[in-house]
Amino acid sequence: MATVAVYNTEGKEVEKLEISDNIFGVEINENLMHKAVVAFLANRRQGTQSALTRSEVRGGGRKPWRQKGTGHARQGSIRAPQWTGGGVVFAPKPRDYSKKLNKRERQIALFSALTSKVNDEKFVVVDEISFEAPKTKTAVEMLDKLGAEKALIITKDKNENLVLSARNIAGVDTAISTSISVYDILNHDSLVMTKDAVKAIEEVYA
Repeated sequence: MATVAVYNTEGKEVEKLEISDNIFGVEINENLMHKAVVAFLANRRQGTQSALTRSEVRGGGRKPWRQKGTGHARQGSIRAPQWTGGGVVFAPKPRDYSKKLNKRERQIALFSALTSKVNDEKFVVVDEISFEAPKTKTAVEMLDKLGAEKALIITKDKNENLVLSARNIAGVDTAISTSISVYDILNHDSLVMTKDAVKAIEEVYA
């Protein structure tokens, strides 16, 4: 098992922690990471776009002029697409954009994303994050001392003071160990995780 340093919020190393090679030391599968990111972004799309086709636009039931002899091009309806106020040719309609990955694919993609941060030395483990009150300055100072910029901070349980402290920092987001995604991990430069969160992830995927 690989070993990583555990820091306190002052940026000082306090102990060593063994992390599972089955989660944080796998062979990186870029293809599955890409599929996971595409699926994540696709599943966020609402798919509620809608426009009217010529059959759905109100009016236009009568032929605007006779077929021949007027000098105009033949027309069947004033709601045809070439008319102002007419219908849309291939009108977008509500649809489901969601994509599915099977359970094993999701796991491999997540393990690959976590491993990539460990390999790039962008993985920081903190013994505990405990803020007495919500304060952005405190969160900024902690990240500076840990050398983590544009970080995703992961805790085992929701930490309200941390969430409120970090929400106004550009490029910084928070999450709990049960709701992290491959997109969130790869979309941040650094990954800051509490020791409890590391153990929680290892227990889930043991």
